[in-house]
Amino acid sequence: MTKILAIESSCDETAAAVIEDGKKILSNVVATQIDVHKKFGGVIPEVASRIHVENISMVIAECMEKAGLGIEEMDAIAVTQGPGLIGSLHVGVQAAKTLAWAFNKPLVPVHHIAGHIYANRLIADLKFPLMALVVSGGHTELVYMKDEWSFEVIGTTQDDAIGEAFDKVGRILGLPYPGGVYIDKLSKEGKNIYKLPKPHPEKELDFSFSGLKSGVLQFIKRCERNNETFEPADLACSFQETAIACLLERAEKAMKQMQPKMIVLAGGVAANSCLRQRISELVNEKFPQIECIIPPLSCCTDNAAMIGVAGTIAYEHGVRGDASCTADPAFEL
Repeated sequence: MTKILAIESSCDETAAAVIEDGKKILSNVVATQIDVHKKFGGVIPEVASRIHVENISMVIAECMEKAGLGIEEMDAIAVTQGPGLIGSLHVGVQAAKTLAWAFNKPLVPVHHIAGHIYANRLIADLKFPLMALVVSGGHTELVYMKDEWSFEVIGTTQDDAIGEAFDKVGRILGLPYPGGVYIDKLSKEGKNIYKLPKPHPEKELDFSFSGLKSGVLQFIKRCERNNETFEPADLACSFQETAIACLLERAEKAMKQMQPKMIVLAGGVAANSCLRQRISELVNEKFPQIECIIPPLSCCTDNAAMIGVAGTIAYEHGVRGDASCTADPAFEL
C-alpha cells in the first residue's frame, strides 16, 4: 500500500495530506488565509508567504497526527512545484525537500493543475482518453489526456482566467472576496436579463474573459451616466450565465473533436453550482456516451489531498525531484 505525504502551498492555503494507494484520504489538513486577505480584496503575495512559514510545520504535524503515522512510514513526499505564487510555493517546496532529505524519501514534484484534475479520482476511476475543463483563479484550460499522466493543453485563456474575472466583477459589484462565491449566491436571486459581450478568441477552443469583465463595468457606468438603476442580482446572474456559456461552448466543441470517454471539472470554480449543473445537463443531453465527473466541493479549492492523489500517479510513473528542485511559478503541465 503506497502512502504519500503531500504538501500544497501554491497560493493562500497551507495544506498537507496523507494519501494511501492514490484514493484513500488518511488525513487532509488545510490552514486557510482567506480572512487575512479578505480585507485587501485579494491575496497579497508577501503576506501569504509569511503566513505559510508560520503554518507549515504545524500543518504537517497535525496531518501526521490525524493519519496516525510517522513520516518514516511514507513511501514518498509529494509537493506542488508550481504554478503559483513564487514565495508561497517556495515554503512548501523547501519543507518537502527537507523532509525528503531527513527521512531519505523520494521527492515527487507535482503540477498544481494535475492535482486539480486528479482530485476527480477520489470520486471515480478516471477513464482515458479524458477531457478536463480547468477553471480556477489563475487558469482556464481544456486539457486532453490520451492516457494516464499524459497532458495536452488544447485550449487556454487569452487574458483573464475565469476565477479572476469572477473576483474582479465581484469587486465591481461591491461583494466580499472571493467574489465567485458571492456572485454564485447572488445570482440565485436574479435573472439573466442584461446583454453582456461574449468574447470570441481567434482559436476556437481558447477563452477570453477580459472583455466580459469590462462589459460589466461599462454597463454600470452607462447606467450612472443615464441616471438609470439596475438590479445587482440580475447583473450578477447575467454575468455568470454569460461566462459559463463561454465555458460550455468550448467544452462542447472539444468533446465533439476529441471524443473522450470522460470529462471532468477541475479547479476552484468547479465549486460554482451553476457550472456543475450546466455541464451535467450538457453531457447528458448531447454526449450520453461520455461520463461526466464533478469533484467533491472539498477538493475544488486548494488542498493537499489532490496533490497526494496526483503525486501517487507521478510516483508510479517514476517522477522524481532532487536537491536542485525549486519552486517554479511558470511550471508547465
